[in-house]
Amino acid sequence: MRLTSTLLRRVGEWSKKYSNLPDSYIKRAMAQVYWRTPRGRPNYLPRTIERKNFRFSIHRPWTNYFHQDNMPGKKHKFIHVEPIKDWSFFRGDRVEVLAGNDKGKQGIVKEIYQERNWVIVEGLNTKLQCIMKNKNFPGLYLKQEQPLLVTSQVQLVDPSDMQGTTIEWRYLEDGQKVRISSRTGRIIPIPISSEETIDYKAAKLYKEQSKDTSKADVERITFTPSLKTFEMDIMDEMDIKEDRIQKSSYWY
Repeated sequence: MRLTSTLLRRVGEWSKKYSNLPDSYIKRAMAQVYWRTPRGRPNYLPRTIERKNFRFSIHRPWTNYFHQDNMPGKKHKFIHVEPIKDWSFFRGDRVEVLAGNDKGKQGIVKEIYQERNWVIVEGLNTKLQCIMKNKNFPGLYLKQEQPLLVTSQVQLVDPSDMQGTTIEWRYLEDGQKVRISSRTGRIIPIPISSEETIDYKAAKLYKEQSKDTSKADVERITFTPSLKTFEMDIMDEMDIKEDRIQKSSYWY
């Protein structure tokens, strides 16, 4: 489906990496198809009516909260998101806040929402949120971190002097792409925690579980495609010969 593939490209690269989910699943979970040309109708043009515009927020596209935000008939005021060619903020980076009540403070990037150019900094830019409030209970107030815009509200911290700086992407002699501080010219390494997903902190630390498909099974070829039906394949396996002649059929 062409439209669904276009929608999938709006999901940020690092959001998909963090989910550790295949693209095919994200397509199915995110798509909202209202009508599709029935199968087996060659006299109909192939058409699909589905939702084209989605409102992205802190809810991941494959969650129920995302579907609640984008329910059929629900209208939103869509905001233009500035495209970023080279994403420069990763989970575990130390950044300096440039706006809000916590201006000038430094913190660690906790979450990335690349679809909206947002990051959440741990413990900073918080808002009080009331939960469990009713007639008999005043409720509990919790501090909830709010997203910050990477283009204007945060900047990376140079680890050499712990000061905020803008960065440039450059290539080393061996072809490795690195972040360079514009002020000091030093490399700002990408933290190891950027490899973190929902399933594990780092790929090398993940331990195979009993229901996981082993690497040997993935590399082993267990099926060879051929132009046979299921019945023909079974007959070949069991050495069954078909001597009957099929009766002719006619279409009017």
